[in-house]
Amino acid sequence: MIKSLADFQVYNMSMKLGEDVWQIVKEWNYFNKDTIGKQLVRSADSIAANLSEGLGRYHYKETKHFSYYSRGSLFETRTWLTKAKNRELINEDQFKDFITQIDSIGIKINNYINTLGNK
Repeated sequence: MIKSLADFQVYNMSMKLGEDVWQIVKEWNYFNKDTIGKQLVRSADSIAANLSEGLGRYHYKETKHFSYYSRGSLFETRTWLTKAKNRELINEDQFKDFITQIDSIGIKINNYINTLGNK
């Protein structure tokens, strides 16, 4: 069982994703930040935020519940990144790098949820 955020690998990966998204979005113009940018940053940040909130609940059912929210935010982030690529706010290489991170995080979130079992 994970006892601290420092030991929580998928949380740390999610934190990195959020920071990587932030570094790109902060350079966009106002309109792009205000439309896609805010949504993208919020969904990316929500991945780690929900994992940490679930861990802090100390109850398997609630931990699992917040892990599902985290996975939902991961899927939402993928959608916003696809829109950003389609609207030429990020290039193909950036998109591929983000998708690689998202795929890895998704596998780890699913594995984490499975470790929580049906408790």
